[in-house]
Amino acid sequence: RAQLVERTKAGMERARKQGIRIGRPEVAVDVERALAMKAEGDSVRKIAQRLKVPASTVQRALQRARRGAAGEAA
Repeated sequence: RAQLVERTKAGMERARKQGIRIGRPEVAVDVERALAMKAEGDSVRKIAQRLKVPASTVQRALQRARRGAAGEAA
């Protein structure tokens, strides 16, 4: 078991050094369109259905956009 963990960690480290991204790929969200839809009063679930992405992904993108806008204003 310990050898398995060692080899896995070594392989992941080697992949990172080669510039390979580890983990689940990100889903692209049209944040501008999502913000516009939210401003029109659409729910997160409705936006997610229209953009064909999970609601949690839309929620995260909107939160990041708000944080980015708040950071620019401050």
